[in-house]
Amino acid sequence: MSQKQEIPELLAVIRIRGRINVFYKVKQTLDMLNIRKTNYMSLFPKTPSHLGMLKRAKDHVTWGEINPEALEHVLRKRGEIEGRQKLTDKFVKENTEYATIKSLSKALLNGETVIQQIPQLKKFFRLHPARKGYKSVKRNYADGGDLGYRGSAINELIVRMA
Repeated sequence: MSQKQEIPELLAVIRIRGRINVFYKVKQTLDMLNIRKTNYMSLFPKTPSHLGMLKRAKDHVTWGEINPEALEHVLRKRGEIEGRQKLTDKFVKENTEYATIKSLSKALLNGETVIQQIPQLKKFFRLHPARKGYKSVKRNYADGGDLGYRGSAINELIVRMA
């Protein structure tokens, strides 16, 4: 019997609230998630350890499953390499086994590679504040705010911020 290995979904995590009056353990967790400033985004596989960190930081971040279009969009518009230069198809072709940003985004979603394994690529994305603003940065997404888990609705927010 062959076991089908399940590919973990890729989560996009965006920091919404600032750095003032943050509990020490929450600040440490946000640093481990590599989202040190407001409107920064990072990508992580959906694993129990990452979900535990997100649960601890739920009052400062929003997260959900990213789709291929939103991932490609954010890699093209906000992907950076060292020296604060934009991520390009040329860089991807020269430094990875993938030919384009689109193929890289598909590989990230399929679990073939993780963003931390790509040399010189910054592990976070600097996004703009959301166009048309947030509903509430103090309330949970389920209660009409913007914090916490939002599922596939994260893709709309990413497009508004990229």
